[in-house]
Amino acid sequence: MTSRYVHRVSIVVPVYQGERTLRDLFAEILPLTEDFTTPAGATARVEEVVLAWDNGPDRSDDVIRELITEYPFAKAVWLSRNFGQHAATLAGIASSGGEWVVTLDEDGQHDPAQISVLLDAALSERATVVYGVGDNPAPHGAVRNAASKAAKRILESVFGGSGASDYSSFRLILGEIARSVAAYSGTGVYLDVALSWVSRRTVTAPVRLREEGDRSSGYSYRRLLAHFWRMILTSGTRGLRLVTWLGVIFAAGGVLFAIYLTVARFVWGNVPDGWTSQMVLTAIGTGAVLVALGIIAEYLGVAVNMALGRPSYLIVRDPATGPLGAPRSDDQR
Repeated sequence: MTSRYVHRVSIVVPVYQGERTLRDLFAEILPLTEDFTTPAGATARVEEVVLAWDNGPDRSDDVIRELITEYPFAKAVWLSRNFGQHAATLAGIASSGGEWVVTLDEDGQHDPAQISVLLDAALSERATVVYGVGDNPAPHGAVRNAASKAAKRILESVFGGSGASDYSSFRLILGEIARSVAAYSGTGVYLDVALSWVSRRTVTAPVRLREEGDRSSGYSYRRLLAHFWRMILTSGTRGLRLVTWLGVIFAAGGVLFAIYLTVARFVWGNVPDGWTSQMVLTAIGTGAVLVALGIIAEYLGVAVNMALGRPSYLIVRDPATGPLGAPRSDDQR
């Protein structure tokens, strides 16, 4: 029997209003900084907790300073101003060093003990990204939950956001992929969309969502709408391609309409002079303009992908030699 393989985990926490919740979160993480065994028999250990301070309105910064003094595994990342949750998460990921990176919220909604559930899903499915999806309704209220679900469905079905319905801020990501995404992602890119560009396999695992501590959410409906719009803009060029297809439909409809008007002109003879040609030119011209705009949009899409930092490839190690290839039980004969 050889020594057991220990999966090294980095936890990244974007911090905005964590003054009253961070200490409770650390109390839950502390037992995980010693070797623990997942339900499926894998051994893991949290080696660091990266706190990315996003210039929130409370005393989160003072709490972070206290925590990094008290806990050797705590690490702080200080942002120059408020950039938002996704930017803070990317900054924390870029500063991490674990074989696996787990992102979770500061407010206690995500239970650190369920990191083992995510890790088991990654190892059993050989997945490089695992989302913790609640097996209970998110504690946000019926209206917000319904709007969130509808927005993700629209993104997935209309704009090509593959797997958008499973997106969650409670994620486990293979470390080298997480840090590569943090390095190449352009300004404004949506993290989960960027992960979908390079992840070989993405799966979900059921987790239990909890209440958000004793503070209200920092996301207003206006910010949530902006959040959804950014998902659309970074999900790919399908939205641009819709313009092209709309133009094709208009052009085809214009041709059919022209045939109908021509037949009507000669058969019934009750079409005013000049009206037929005017309607035909309008329909076909509108279609031609939209097709041209669609083609221009496709060229813009190429530029957009470059601006977002979408890579042509991403080199990683042999999966058989990394954490995905490690045995999941203590018996490694």
